[in-house]
Amino acid sequence: MKMLLFRKFRVLILMVFLIACSMHILIDLLPKLERRSNIGCSCSHTPSEDPQNWAKHRGRSGVESGWPNKHTLRILQDFSNEPNSNISSHSLEKIPKAGDKTEGFKRPEHYAQNGDENRRFIQDTVLNKNGPVKGSRLRALFDHPLFKRALPSLTDEDTLFNVNTDIRFDPKGATENQEWHAEGNVEEYSPTGELAVDSYPNWLRFHIGINRYELYSRHNPVIDALLRDLVSQRITSVAMKSGGTQLKLIMTFQNYGQALFKPMKQTREQETPPDFFYFSDFERHNAEIAAFHLDRILDFRRVPPVAGRLLNMTKEIKDVTRDKKLWRTFFISPANNICFYGECSYYCSTEHALCGKPDQIEGSLAAFLPDLALAKRKTWRNPWRRSYNKRKKAEWEVDPDYCEEVKQTPPYDSGTRLLDIMDMTIFDFLMGNMDRHHYETFEKFGNESFIIHLDNGRGFGKHSHDEVSILVPLSQCCRKTTGLRLHIEMHLHMVLSVHCVCIVNRFPVC
Repeated sequence: MKMLLFRKFRVLILMVFLIACSMHILIDLLPKLERRSNIGCSCSHTPSEDPQNWAKHRGRSGVESGWPNKHTLRILQDFSNEPNSNISSHSLEKIPKAGDKTEGFKRPEHYAQNGDENRRFIQDTVLNKNGPVKGSRLRALFDHPLFKRALPSLTDEDTLFNVNTDIRFDPKGATENQEWHAEGNVEEYSPTGELAVDSYPNWLRFHIGINRYELYSRHNPVIDALLRDLVSQRITSVAMKSGGTQLKLIMTFQNYGQALFKPMKQTREQETPPDFFYFSDFERHNAEIAAFHLDRILDFRRVPPVAGRLLNMTKEIKDVTRDKKLWRTFFISPANNICFYGECSYYCSTEHALCGKPDQIEGSLAAFLPDLALAKRKTWRNPWRRSYNKRKKAEWEVDPDYCEEVKQTPPYDSGTRLLDIMDMTIFDFLMGNMDRHHYETFEKFGNESFIIHLDNGRGFGKHSHDEVSILVPLSQCCRKTTGLRLHIEMHLHMVLSVHCVCIVNRFPVC
């Protein structure tokens, strides 16, 4: 009798469990089925015009207001390591009031542009494509009206740093290094001296120029000067960068600037083996260099300056490092070449050592952004990040309506953030970069700012293959001005490879 009751009880529990699972599945499917019947043109992204109504909409049911489910919010919202950056972008304290400046925030591509002007741009391009081109093709591209649009007037809220003669920058403190060499004229960079902004080192002038719309302006002479510094400044200190899957070195220069060094692991002719997963691919130094110039050609200006450099491994790494863990990994190979491997998650072993010829090694040097203590950044999870799993697929790969969920989730439901993701999608497709798992923004500017294109080392791995899956986000959303720039490239026969050749001729290591 007891055994019979026990069996009935187990059957009852099993039925309740099955009913609960069925209800959860139905609840998840109903909003998607409803959206399929109401979806119009999925390429048009209409940002919310009344952010003040957010609190009202949130009080309604998920289906009625279109508010995404908890699972979607968990996937799409801010994944910053900063404790205070996990606040929703629609925090009630930050809802703009009527007439507030952030409510009318527009990117430069929204200023003084209509359909007639866009058509005129294209017509001018077509008429002149067979005419003589004065100067370089790159200069001709930048002379086009689309590349000459002015930014709105910048206020103190639009600049990352407000330069004040009474409050001076301390280049030493910005690098967080307590030990300094005494070479050079220390007074030249002393924060107590009477220094004009123009006399600051180029890396500091680059930091001062960052604003809400761009990392640097189109024709900023500081950028070329900074690139020259990356190639020529004497290295005074080297340390391994913590975190990350592959070896990277932090290099400090004589003028107290810093850069991230990625050593050469493959020759430029080598392609990623077809059996390699995207998350186990090598990080290429030349991909970082090419990504910076590609970003510049596309007029995004969201990649920090990067330059190639040939280093003497003994004099410029081993002899100046205070990192004992790094120093211990140096050895001489059977071919009498200097080698080292450092410490990291992947490819840091004797079998994957980085060897010079005999002691010369090539690599990329990316200028540092301002220190987090001076300018906090927020880290966001890319809505179209891949699963990073050998067997599983990401949600966007199996759900054709995934973009509709993204459009309803902060911060993609208003402003230009979703359009910035589309720009990044095009950027990654041209590089073949499948490793865009996160992106960053400056915390000071909130959600009304550009996104920073960092960590591009896994691009340009398969020059004979176009990875079309990278363009999946573009099938739902697109930005008009990015399309126009690509249209110009097509009509002027200005293929990106030609521009890259122009750039390579200017820099010895590229």
